[in-house]
Amino acid sequence: MNDEKTLAWPAYLLLLVIISFQILYGIGGTPMLDPDEPVYAETAKEMIRFGDYLSPRIYNEYWYDKPPIFYWMVVASLKLFGGFSEFAARLPAALMAIGAVLMTALSSARLFGARTGFWAGIVMGTSVMLMYMGKASVTDTTLLFFLTAALFSFIHRHYWLMYLACGLAVMTKGPIGVVFPAGIVFFYLLVTHRLEQILRMHVARGLLIVVTVGLPWYAYMYDVHGMAFVQEFIGFHNVGRFTAPLHPVRAHWWFYLPVLILGFFPWTGLLVQSVKNAFYRSFGEEAQQLAFFQVWWIFVLVFFSIAQTKQVSYMLLLTPALSTIIAWNLARMLDDWRETHFSWAGGSAVMFLAVGLGWLMSGDSLAELAEGGLWLGALTLVLGALIVYSITASHHLLCAAWLHAGAGILTMAIAFGVLMPAAAGHFSVKQVALHYAREYRAAADAEGRVLYVDKQLRPGVMLYTDIPGIEADTNNAASLAALREDTRPKYIIMRDYMYQKMKAELGAARWQLVENHDGLCIYRDDKE
Repeated sequence: MNDEKTLAWPAYLLLLVIISFQILYGIGGTPMLDPDEPVYAETAKEMIRFGDYLSPRIYNEYWYDKPPIFYWMVVASLKLFGGFSEFAARLPAALMAIGAVLMTALSSARLFGARTGFWAGIVMGTSVMLMYMGKASVTDTTLLFFLTAALFSFIHRHYWLMYLACGLAVMTKGPIGVVFPAGIVFFYLLVTHRLEQILRMHVARGLLIVVTVGLPWYAYMYDVHGMAFVQEFIGFHNVGRFTAPLHPVRAHWWFYLPVLILGFFPWTGLLVQSVKNAFYRSFGEEAQQLAFFQVWWIFVLVFFSIAQTKQVSYMLLLTPALSTIIAWNLARMLDDWRETHFSWAGGSAVMFLAVGLGWLMSGDSLAELAEGGLWLGALTLVLGALIVYSITASHHLLCAAWLHAGAGILTMAIAFGVLMPAAAGHFSVKQVALHYAREYRAAADAEGRVLYVDKQLRPGVMLYTDIPGIEADTNNAASLAALREDTRPKYIIMRDYMYQKMKAELGAARWQLVENHDGLCIYRDDKE
């Protein structure tokens, strides 16, 4: 498998089985996690309800957060499986994640050989980042798929496919779908002194493809909704998020460093060494190809570090590049089994020790994680020790590589088979929402009692009950003032810690706690 440029079918089948298990396992076993997952599932539900598949809605009102491709995929899945379920809502994103991993493996094999391609797929597919994001019903894996297709199409010189993928990316998440491929390609050609290649890329006709695929929906939305669409979609969701933090507590330049360190576990111990070796131990055409992946991940990291809004999911877009670099370095070391790779062993020892201890102490933050965290922490420490032994004492480097993969699979299986189901009540409003609908809704309607819902929980309440409620945004003074001044009798659904933190601003002196499920609460505020 060293010199071949395509994966043999047994290797491809093994990779497909591992990655499919890693991403599909457990996607129907936990409720939709607040606040992001319910947004997309509910928007798809409302497309079906209103029979309008072009203008997205939520809370029965138009909204302009994302273009429609991902919503369409979820709509198709919900119809295929006969209505809403967690599995149906998550399946499209999971399939796009699997596709992105397989595309990375096959393309990397064409560039660097079958061994690198195989391990690129294993590294990417068993990392914590893909383990988590691949199971989430959000747009990020769909964007990942199309951007990965665009960038690999470029490096393989399939320019027409590149432009088509860019157009589909624009229809997934907006201008970023063309800005990122254009920026990465430009800087790659710049640093490799090959800017003249742009003249052979049919740019004018290619942009026509992007416009043909991406523009009609935008034109339709402007025609139907006017400047409200432009101001909300372009102004707030694109320009606004770049220039102003959506979550001020995250607005630090170093925010993505721990995201990368934890997101690439169990392969983080190889990360720095691999990036360094790709710079200093590659030559000729291989060096130029690796430069493309270096530019790719650096561009993504720098862009989002400059952007004021920070989201963990943004780092998903650099996983194909760093996974390929790690796999290239791993394949190189597997060919050099007589050398003792202390950097690999040391980096892995530190990471497995830190993560293992973190799991052992997870019960301190959530009691539901205590038993599962104990087992996962102990197994992580054992696997880390076996990896270090395999590298330094027995020189079984292939065994060490598979132990890394096994650690990723084990982490996923315990996390989504045991830990997440046990702790789901802390991260999803489903239980509280269904309880409100069952126990309080009828009486509230009879009494004329209104329902306020914390902004972060409102999508989940709507998804599981079809009750839109009234938004209570604890980060918006006007919203809090409206809640305080509303003299109607009401119920309020919000987290207990937010109630304790914002009691004065909420005007919560008269609130009575009537339900508390894992810190998600229902309060009653009676009219004076």
